[in-house]
Amino acid sequence: MMKHSAGLLLYRRDKTGRHGAGIEVLLVHPGGPFWAGKDAHAWSMPKGEIDPDEDALAAAQREFAEETGFAPAEVAASGAAIALGRYKHGQKIIQAWAIEGDCDPARLRSNSFSMEWPPRSGQMRDFPEADRAAWFDLATARRRIHKNQLPFLDALEACLARGAGAPD
Repeated sequence: MMKHSAGLLLYRRDKTGRHGAGIEVLLVHPGGPFWAGKDAHAWSMPKGEIDPDEDALAAAQREFAEETGFAPAEVAASGAAIALGRYKHGQKIIQAWAIEGDCDPARLRSNSFSMEWPPRSGQMRDFPEADRAAWFDLATARRRIHKNQLPFLDALEACLARGAGAPD
């Protein structure tokens, strides 16, 4: 059976001039022992499975709050969400939106999950779903984000080039 996930990609316009007139996106690094020490194509937008009968955008907003500790309404510059599309990856379909806003990644407060660790030890340990967050310009984000999420960066860039999400 196909799994459905929803994600929210927070972006901001680079005000420092480091990246010209570019944008930056907030990505999270997955917690837990499997991802420890992995960096290239390990990062993700906050996302997760859509609950039965849950609206996909509502699921994306819920997952963002759970994985970062930030309510989307608190960090958003406006209430407008830009639809970035749906992409199939293996047995999963990921649907995402982008919102413009800002937050301090150092204030990340992620929920946690439990798993047996070390394997076959019988000991359950808790790990954060996201162990850190950071802002990345699009070129760097393309090297960090999980490969199945690359189309969302392309979609965001195309939407912003067309003027979607432009400030009033």
